[in-house]
Amino acid sequence: KAAKEHDIPEDLNKILENKVIETVSDLHYVNMSVVEMRCLGGADGEGIVSKSVSSHSDLIPGVYEGGLKIWECTFDLIDYISEAEIPFTNKTVLDLGCGAGLLGIVALRGRAEKVHFQDYNSTVIDEITVPNVAANCINEGSRVGSGADRKTSKPPSKRPKKAESSPDVLPKCRFFSGEWSEVSQLLLGSSKPFAKYDVILTSETIYNPDYYSALHDTLAQLLDKNGRVYLAGKAHYFGVGGGIHLFEKFVVERNVFRTSVVKKIDKGLQRCIMEMAFKDSS
Repeated sequence: KAAKEHDIPEDLNKILENKVIETVSDLHYVNMSVVEMRCLGGADGEGIVSKSVSSHSDLIPGVYEGGLKIWECTFDLIDYISEAEIPFTNKTVLDLGCGAGLLGIVALRGRAEKVHFQDYNSTVIDEITVPNVAANCINEGSRVGSGADRKTSKPPSKRPKKAESSPDVLPKCRFFSGEWSEVSQLLLGSSKPFAKYDVILTSETIYNPDYYSALHDTLAQLLDKNGRVYLAGKAHYFGVGGGIHLFEKFVVERNVFRTSVVKKIDKGLQRCIMEMAFKDSS
């Protein structure tokens, strides 16, 4: 799937038109079912919503890769970022396989200098990721909590507040859709200045072993020599065969990165947070 960069509309109110905003862990995001209704009404150029609905599947390899849902490991990684006090100030960050973009939004709130968002599907970027970043720009100033307040999150507001002027956060962001390898080529071959990423955040991107080579190569090409990858995933993905330990084994065999599982979550199916860095990094 070819890569493309998405333009950011100047009018934030237009981005959030016909969107219902919900709040969780002090993060704002668009109600997915409202987005799905809009897409079924013709706002989805890729047709991924109707295909997902008709096939009763959250994953259609090569067509739709799950970006219409917020998967649970995303919240695991948000909690870990807070617990470990991962610094983002003045860093360049990539939210890889971003979906709703919550990880990148956490980095923005941590005063990252630049945050780039990538998802396989262009519909996800246009209808979910960009609106979510815009919603959090309007409500700028509140910092991400530890996640402990998630159960008592405020009820969703019917409509977002009006944005009086475009905040200074959106110019820090770039948005891309397409396959990982294609996005890497687009970034590395662009005439626009590109600095490799200090931090790459990615959640639930290791479910399919067929994608491990592309994911590994993308991380190797785009991470700064002293950068860090924080990856959240389940111990095993039933039905597709992937999992954190299988991916870790794959990475070890490639001998490019050193890895460590920095957190395990044992509620229900085991989930893990893995940190990766180049073997020769400081």
